[in-house]
Amino acid sequence: MNKTLIEKNKENAKKALAEAKERKKKEIAVLRAKEKNGPKGLEPTRYGDWERKGITYDF
Repeated sequence: MNKTLIEKNKENAKKALAEAKERKKKEIAVLRAKEKNGPKGLEPTRYGDWERKGITYDF
């Protein structure tokens, strides 16, 4: 069955959108990954101080 150019373009566009959606999901998962060796408790940058091994840094 011969497909017209328009039909082929529609199929390719659908595939491209599906691939982009999957890439976006992976990107979001990476951004939401848990922090390793990060500070415990409340987010220090929100309150303007950062403590690491007993030393406090002010921003």
